[in-house]
Amino acid sequence: MVRDQVDALREGMRRRGKLDQFAPVIDEAEALDRERRAAITAVEEKKAQRNVLTQEVGRLKKAMADAEAPMAAARALGDEIVALEARLAPTEARLTELLLDIPNIPLADVPAGDESHNRIVREWGTPRAEGSAKPHWEVGATLGLLDLERGAKVAGSGFVVYRGAGARLLRALANAMLDLHTGEFGYEELWVPTLVNRATMTGTGQLPKFEDDMYGVKDDDLFLIPTAEVPITNLYREEILAASDLPRGFTAMSACFRREAGSAGKDTRGVLRVHEFHKVELVRYCEPEQGEAELERLVGHAEAVLQRLELPYRVVLLAAGDTGFSSAKTYDLEVFSPGVGAWLEVSSCSVCTDFQARRANIRYRPEGGGKPRFVCTLNGSGLAFPRVFAALLEHHQRPDGSVALPAFLRPWMGRDVIDVAR
Repeated sequence: MVRDQVDALREGMRRRGKLDQFAPVIDEAEALDRERRAAITAVEEKKAQRNVLTQEVGRLKKAMADAEAPMAAARALGDEIVALEARLAPTEARLTELLLDIPNIPLADVPAGDESHNRIVREWGTPRAEGSAKPHWEVGATLGLLDLERGAKVAGSGFVVYRGAGARLLRALANAMLDLHTGEFGYEELWVPTLVNRATMTGTGQLPKFEDDMYGVKDDDLFLIPTAEVPITNLYREEILAASDLPRGFTAMSACFRREAGSAGKDTRGVLRVHEFHKVELVRYCEPEQGEAELERLVGHAEAVLQRLELPYRVVLLAAGDTGFSSAKTYDLEVFSPGVGAWLEVSSCSVCTDFQARRANIRYRPEGGGKPRFVCTLNGSGLAFPRVFAALLEHHQRPDGSVALPAFLRPWMGRDVIDVAR
């Protein structure tokens, strides 16, 4: 990219509003790439010269002739090669460091600018009026579904205990969502590790840039996952798939851990912003040309969950400056919280083009053979539990304070209404 499409790279950073930040990074990367290629060429040329001399030494020795001169020349070339390779190593290390810090390039139809340029694409359903329901933390406490105080006691602020029907509701959400995604939409269900290694976190883009936001196990150099996207996307790291394997979809329910650094004071009431939560994740692999079509499909799968939960929502196309580091295009799905009076993001669906696949070296071999190509990766929540939990308690709240359950969840809950904790 810095070699062949540097103008597109700079334009992408401009549309993200980060050209001033990344222009010197790109300039340095360009220079280092030239230096690296020149050094590699020099090394290869000297190795070729040494091979010629080595062959000459062999010929002379076979002829019982003096081979000292070509042997000395070969040794000198060897020293030069070692010196060049010694200089090449830090150049490559610095280049890799720079490249890992540069975010993905937004697709052409992503609006330029910051979050004020986000665009509502469509809406579904009619939200309840603001103030027409009690906030979820009050309903949850009254019905015995939430225990925020004891969650904070056993773990700290930002950790939650769900009780009785509240805990059952999360289990119902997991079962209903996973059955929908596997049964109707064809995803393969996975159960993935909660701890992953540094290479895995680097592959999806969390490292090295966002290491401070992650919970790490330093003695083992492992990290608690911020989303199941991380282990799922890396399943085929350093592998080559067949074209017939694509497109391919995976889903998993997992715990997610996030420090939420820099979010102090934001959405701190109830379960809107927590350090540990669960969600059902969707990940897709496809050929690059199918990326945008697969994104629309992925968004549709997440929307289907909201429709069956009977939660009014809107789909928002994020502007380039509000698009995540690894994403080239993102749609957020937001439900309205009448008790809080705000739209809550419950799913973020992204196409990452070949950005993650390059970092993780995930490729496929095209039909008919040919050089392997990088896959296109996509991910999205289908859905995240805490804010869906909050929206269910507020949107389906009845005048007597009980909560009506949508038909989608009733088989898993064994009841139509939550009016007591059990």
